[in-house]
Amino acid sequence: MKRADVALMVLIACVAALPLFGGAYALRLGTIACLYAILALSWSVVGGFAGYPSFATAAFFGFGAYAAGVLLGTGLPLSLAVLIAAVVAALGATVLGAVLLRLRGHYFAIASLSLVEVLRELVNNATDLTGGGMGLNVPLAAGSNILADATFFFYAMWGLLLATALMVVIVAGSKLGFGLACIRQNETASSMVGLNTTLYKATAFGLSACFVAAAGGIYAAWVHYIDPSDVFDILYSVKPIVMALLGGLASPVGVVCGAFLYLGLEEVVWRNYVQIHSGVLGLLIVVLLLFLPHGLISLRASLFRRKARHV
Repeated sequence: MKRADVALMVLIACVAALPLFGGAYALRLGTIACLYAILALSWSVVGGFAGYPSFATAAFFGFGAYAAGVLLGTGLPLSLAVLIAAVVAALGATVLGAVLLRLRGHYFAIASLSLVEVLRELVNNATDLTGGGMGLNVPLAAGSNILADATFFFYAMWGLLLATALMVVIVAGSKLGFGLACIRQNETASSMVGLNTTLYKATAFGLSACFVAAAGGIYAAWVHYIDPSDVFDILYSVKPIVMALLGGLASPVGVVCGAFLYLGLEEVVWRNYVQIHSGVLGLLIVVLLLFLPHGLISLRASLFRRKARHV
């Protein structure tokens, strides 16, 4: 295992200790931090490894939320409901990916973005199953004690983050990761030397959707009520890209750090600039990207270069 992978696991292990240092607010922040990291890591499989600008994250997040919410309503346990939602999302995304990923560049970006609107409209019109625009009440999946409930969902999301990180590390060191890197460098040349680019891209798309949908299912059980405008919010497609860019596309640990940094900025801006939080947050992100075009991970390389000069 590489040093960066060890650093990633240590960072995630440190997050697990959060309940020891705070109450319900700390648990809420920790759950959101894990959610953001899952979305960013999942996106990096397609956007970072393969270099395809996917905006479909919100589609799979919303699908997972509604699929798990409906299944919980039938009496299924949370673990089974989330597992079914994740598997169905993975299979559906793999099939869709075989078609959508034949497009490239902004054509694929637009097609993946349209997937969010298609699923949102389907949910809005399936009133008997999803409640339509009125939303869906999700049964309680944990205890009635507020602190115990918050702790349960924090560790549920943390466990999914750990699984997502392991998936990304395994993919990065596997034949699939090598193939995706080749596609990012030169897809035409990769295809010419016999690489099944469609299969590789569709597999990456399915893996990405699987963990995003699982996060959506846990989120639905956590908040107990969902509606299309919430879980199919386009920001769930934009935020993971920003987080990955903030941390550094080339490094999973950088992506997770970018997710945590984004949440920190979001919380600070919300507290101090409620009326203009979107503008202030956007400005801060633009400034960070201007001064750190390769993300937080580039600071390590700069530090090593400075040390080498002084030796």
